[in-house]
Amino acid sequence: MSDGDAATSKLVSVDFEIFGYVQGVCFRMYTEREGLRLGLVGWVKNTYSGSVVGQVQGPAEQVKEMKVWLSKEGSPSSRITRASFTNERAIERLELSGFSTRF
Repeated sequence: MSDGDAATSKLVSVDFEIFGYVQGVCFRMYTEREGLRLGLVGWVKNTYSGSVVGQVQGPAEQVKEMKVWLSKEGSPSSRITRASFTNERAIERLELSGFSTRF
C-alpha cells in the first residue's frame, strides 16, 4: 500500500446534529440510504427538541461527502438550517455495523 492509499483508507467517526425541518421518518430513511450508498455505517434518530442526531463511520472521503449531504441536501422535504459535527476522530476499525434508526 502506498502512502496515497493509506490516506484514502483512513477511517473516521463523527457525531452529527441537524437542525431545521428535519423530523420524521423521511429524513431518517434518506440518511440511512445515503450512508449505505456511500458505504458508511452509523445510526440516526429524532430528538425531542426537533433535531436529528446520529453518528457515521467509514473512510474519511465518504464521511466528508456525508457531512456535505447532511448539511446541504437531506431528504427532499427537509429544510436544513444548521448542521453541527462533533467528536470527529480517527478510528482503527469500524465500531458499528450497518446503518440503523434508533428510537
